Amino acid sequence: MATMPYLHFQGRCAEALAFYAEVLGGTDLALMRYAESPDARPEWKDAPHVMHGQVRLGDGVLMASDFPPGMEGDPQKAVSIMQTFPDPDSTRAAFDRLREGGDVIQPFGPTFFSRGFGMLRDRFGTHWILSAEPEGGTMSRDEVEEPEAHPT
Repeated sequence: MATMPYLHFQGRCAEALAFYAEVLGGTDLALMRYAESPDARPEWKDAPHVMHGQVRLGDGVLMASDFPPGMEGDPQKAVSIMQTFPDPDSTRAAFDRLREGGDVIQPFGPTFFSRGFGMLRDRFGTHWILSAEPEGGTMSRDEVEEPEAHPT
């Protein structure tokens, strides 16, 4: 299992991650736009917003995204804790416990990128993103496809 911070931006995720990579010596910058998602809504077609981005910083990975196009959020308050689990059952068990007294943001279930995924705010106000690792464990860097460059 891995735990890491997950930052949220209002349309500036690509710019922010590129800046952090430059300043902090990051490598392996990867971005996936909302428009590239197989579940993309028609209004997201031309949006440059990042659905998921990450950059390797030393031994860790900083992950981030933009709020979906058309959704407002306050990046100053938008930090989540990303926790991965080896399988959907352990992910679901943690999700169910953390949601007690909290609020579900994204109901738990399979997605095109995870066998089990959910987002919530726990009873203490902490935002969590929980995800099951891909079948067979964590993907290597060689398995992650680099998306085409998009203007920011």
